[in-house]
Amino acid sequence: MFETYLLPILLFVGLGLLAGLLLAVVSTVFAVKSDEKTQAVREALPGINCGVCGFSGCDQYAEKIVSEGVSTNRCVPGGDAAAKKISEIMGVSFEDVSEKVAVVHCGGVCSATGDKYEYHGTPTCAACNEFYAGSGLCDYGCIGFGDCVKACRYDAIHLVDGVARVDPKKCVGCTLCAVQCPKHLINMVDATASVNVICASQNSGKVTRGNCSNGCIACKKCEKTCPYDAIHVEGNLARIDYDKCTRCGACVKVCPVQCIHSFS
Repeated sequence: MFETYLLPILLFVGLGLLAGLLLAVVSTVFAVKSDEKTQAVREALPGINCGVCGFSGCDQYAEKIVSEGVSTNRCVPGGDAAAKKISEIMGVSFEDVSEKVAVVHCGGVCSATGDKYEYHGTPTCAACNEFYAGSGLCDYGCIGFGDCVKACRYDAIHLVDGVARVDPKKCVGCTLCAVQCPKHLINMVDATASVNVICASQNSGKVTRGNCSNGCIACKKCEKTCPYDAIHVEGNLARIDYDKCTRCGACVKVCPVQCIHSFS
């Protein structure tokens, strides 16, 4: 009886070993060798696959640099350090990286606004936003569950008094936090853009004031005061033209609700 089953078992095991050996040989013979230069470029990138470079991830960006000569300064999170290293690998001149930082356009701290209902659902901004644009009085305000905080890999954004706040010294401009905000309150600005409007409400001044004491009321004082025509009220919200802004701070001083902040 034992001999009856032994031969098929041995045959089965032998075929399995042979198949494994053949696969190993084939994979070795027909393996596509990784281009050493592409691999070196890939290792110079941070590997967070944020897509800021315009490609699907670090792998594709590295491939495009080597195969198509794409510029070496597209990796904002990697900054100048990554760009310099990649330039050395490629044997091309270094191009400066335009550093970016995230800004949360909301000043709705706990003392400035309130809730329109008590939320008991899944504690995420995305989930809460599905119910009447969030529980806060302002439909444009930070929901405050920290989806952006969880997304940040650099410990650069935290909830402070109910609102997400960015530490510009830690932010690398990867946009991972911005992608997670259902309100689209987080924008990437040039690292030198130290003057920002910390509000996103497009309601009328009266409605905004009723919802949040720190909200832009579209009074246009900033617009009238700016000597460089760098700030205008559009859609009931002050907006800065960073190409014109000189960071003089005139708009910051005249804002009656102090929703324009200088981070210099």
